[in-house]
Amino acid sequence: MTRTLLAAALLAALAGCRAAAPRVVAPERSPPPPPAHEVEDGSYDWHGLLVAPFGSVLKDIPLALHEVLLFREHAHGGGTVEDAAGGAAECFATDSPAPQFLGRTPDEFLLCLRQDRLSRIQAAVRLPAAEASVVFAAACAAWMRNAAPPAAHADASGAAAPACEGRDGAIQFRGRLEEDEPILSITLDDVSAP
Repeated sequence: MTRTLLAAALLAALAGCRAAAPRVVAPERSPPPPPAHEVEDGSYDWHGLLVAPFGSVLKDIPLALHEVLLFREHAHGGGTVEDAAGGAAECFATDSPAPQFLGRTPDEFLLCLRQDRLSRIQAAVRLPAAEASVVFAAACAAWMRNAAPPAAHADASGAAAPACEGRDGAIQFRGRLEEDEPILSITLDDVSAP
């Protein structure tokens, strides 16, 4: 019996040696606030507009859609959907609310298919005039974080166009702030399509 008691005492002593060391707790620190130009709102990310992968067929797009006819002026759109996409495109608008973009529901949200495959997405939001240039600059900074640098563009007068352009993988994006009214539009094109 004394052996059992002695063994139990030794086990208790060993267990006491095994106790965890006291933890030093660092004082809680809140993360530093983001710089004023950094956007925390995830809706500024244009990737949220990709409701289906490029190349998807119409039946695989998870939204109820209806076909729309587009009439574009060359001065505003920089060409027609057919010119920019490399062939005739059929565009569709959603019957349900579009994904949030820039913290708002887009006024325009179009999915365009070329050769029966999703090849372009266009979205546009109306912004308060006083905030439009600040929102555009913040959105462009967010878009360019993971993108290839934009190419320089000029409008018909030779002045730099208010655009934000880049390429993220196989997707080319072009955001534009309209000069005559505070509408920010973005076009996403699949550059991997033939």
